[in-house]
Amino acid sequence: MSLSHLVQFLRQSLQRIESIFIQTAGFERNFGPALAVHGPVLLPQQNSDVSSEPSFLDNIFWMAAPKKRRTIEVNRCRRRNPNKLIEVKTNIVPCPVCGHLKQKHILCGFCYEKIQRETAMIRKQIAVMEGKPLNAPAVETVVLYESETPGDADKDKRIVERNRKRPSWFKL
Repeated sequence: MSLSHLVQFLRQSLQRIESIFIQTAGFERNFGPALAVHGPVLLPQQNSDVSSEPSFLDNIFWMAAPKKRRTIEVNRCRRRNPNKLIEVKTNIVPCPVCGHLKQKHILCGFCYEKIQRETAMIRKQIAVMEGKPLNAPAVETVVLYESETPGDADKDKRIVERNRKRPSWFKL
């Protein structure tokens, strides 16, 4: 047995003897009285200075802890409550343009992605025409594709010409 093991054994033995003595004397581990009684001080108390640093336990909001463990049946009943389950949607239909499934009152995500790409290209072309992306005049914009000509109603409007065929979903 090495010296460190011997020292550790002696230390643990003394701690056990000390805890047995404290239990038989009726004291708690911190040597404080279990009941506060108004009277003369029996044990010396530590002087707490006002200027001492606050403890990290001073500002902690202590939360309640459960008294008993919830059984698996109770947990399953709570988790599988019919009010918490996801409702089955009956308003799902195929998109008339691309055929992907979508909700009736919501724009198809695949079609919306195509629209986003097309409008991004139109915005880039407008930025090239105007010189700056935010230097747009306060007039209405008309997008013309191949083989389209501006009409009489488009005289005072900004015209953006695209060198491609008009997409089927982008109607006049």
